[in-house]
Amino acid sequence: MKKRKKIVKLRGSKTHGYGSKKKHRGAGSKGGRGRAGAFKHKKVLMRKLGLIENEKGFVSLKEKGIKPKTQAINLKELVEIANDKKEIDITEFGLEKVLGTGKIEKPITIKAKAFSAKAKEKIEKAGGKIIEI
Repeated sequence: MKKRKKIVKLRGSKTHGYGSKKKHRGAGSKGGRGRAGAFKHKKVLMRKLGLIENEKGFVSLKEKGIKPKTQAINLKELVEIANDKKEIDITEFGLEKVLGTGKIEKPITIKAKAFSAKAKEKIEKAGGKIIEI
């Protein structure tokens, strides 16, 4: 009966070709801890995993799905701006929507892109008119 050979291909059986055990251990042999090198030596991997986005080019808010905030004004502020005017167009001030916080006592005609339900109710109760542009 022949003696069975121990087959070892170009490596030490204990260290698996890394020489000292220390050479194959620790964060240094693994490219650093955590996200170290995310924008250097691990960049391709991070991009594949979707952990970093493509850095080139401009992406508009519309493409990102972010809507700009609606510029709004409350009734109490509107009454202060209006003073003794009988008609006011809030789009001139760069505003779009009228909200219902505050009291309105004098009838005012208000032009705006949008009104909240409470604002409509309060303006009509005071005898004012709503004109949606």
